[in-house]
Parts: sequence; structure tokens; C-alpha cells
Amino acid sequence: MSQTTTTTVPRTRPTTRTMARWMVSFAGFPLGGYLAMLLVGPVDSTARAIAGGLVTGAVLGAIQSWGMRADLRQAMAWVVTTAVGLSVGLAVGATVVDFGTSLGDLAVQGAISGLAVGAAQAFSLFPRIGTTAFAWPVYLAAVWTAGWVITTSVGVQVEDQFTVFGAAGAVTVTLLTSVLPVLLVHRQHHQ
Repeated sequence: MSQTTTTTVPRTRPTTRTMARWMVSFAGFPLGGYLAMLLVGPVDSTARAIAGGLVTGAVLGAIQSWGMRADLRQAMAWVVTTAVGLSVGLAVGATVVDFGTSLGDLAVQGAISGLAVGAAQAFSLFPRIGTTAFAWPVYLAAVWTAGWVITTSVGVQVEDQFTVFGAAGAVTVTLLTSVLPVLLVHRQHHQ
């Protein structure tokens, strides 16, 4: 009588591929910020924060939706929620700190922006991950705070009043948020 053995193959390749694709989405931060600076200018008023947040959020959302391999409906929802979330969050955050650019000001602005982006994105996430989506705003608030703290600490000219943190902050935020596409893929495979 022969025995058949079954081995379980670790799922590291799909996870690695998912994370690698997501890491490319870091480019949405500097590209969105650069386009907002060209089209809107510095974040020195509530109106510019609203417009700059919309531009940056739309670019970021589009690139992140690609990174998540979202279908067209999911991608459109992600772009809209990211743009609206960043527009509202940046307007509130920048206004609360009176458009200041100190480390403390940008940490507060980052927390508020991240919270608003996360809350808006949670609407897109809820159908896919259920109540876990409610943790996303709090997590994103902490991560976006870190993005601004890192950007300010490495000497980026934050006094230029950008809509989002620089490349060092973007890479960090993208790495820390890579849990999201991994979770989405995991949930998709277990449905």
C-alpha cells in the first residue's frame, strides 16, 4: 500500500508579489504632490488645501488602486474616496495648524489627513474586509503622522507647504500600509 503525502506550499510568493506591486504605489505621493503644486500652488489657504488635496488624492488613489489590482468599480471608488478624504483632511489639518510647517504642525496635519483619508477609504474597504475597515482610519492617522515626521526630520523643505510628505515619508507610509493589499488578497483567496 502506498502512502500519499501532502505538503503545504508557503504563500510567500503571492505575498511578496502583492507587496512589491504595492510598493510601486509610493510614487503616487510625490507625483500627486508635484502635480498639485503645479496646478494649485502651496497649501497656504483652505481653498488651496481643498484643491491640492483633491489633485493629490486622485493621483494617489489611482496609483494605489493599480497596486491593489482593483477592478474598475473598486478603482473608481478608491480614487474618489482617496481624493475626497485627502481634500477634507488636508483642509481641516492645515487650517487647524494655521498652515504651519513645524514638525509638530505637520504631525498634527498628518494625523488629521490620514484619519480623513482612512475614514473615506473605509467606505470602499467595508464590502471587501468587513468591520476590519473601521481600524483603517486610526492606523492611517498614525502612519501619515510618521510620514510627515520622517519627511521633516530628513530636511525636506517643508516650508514650501506641500500637500503630502516627501519620498522618504512616502516609502515608509507605503511599506507600513502594505498590510492592506496583503489582507485583501488573503480575504479574496479565502472566500
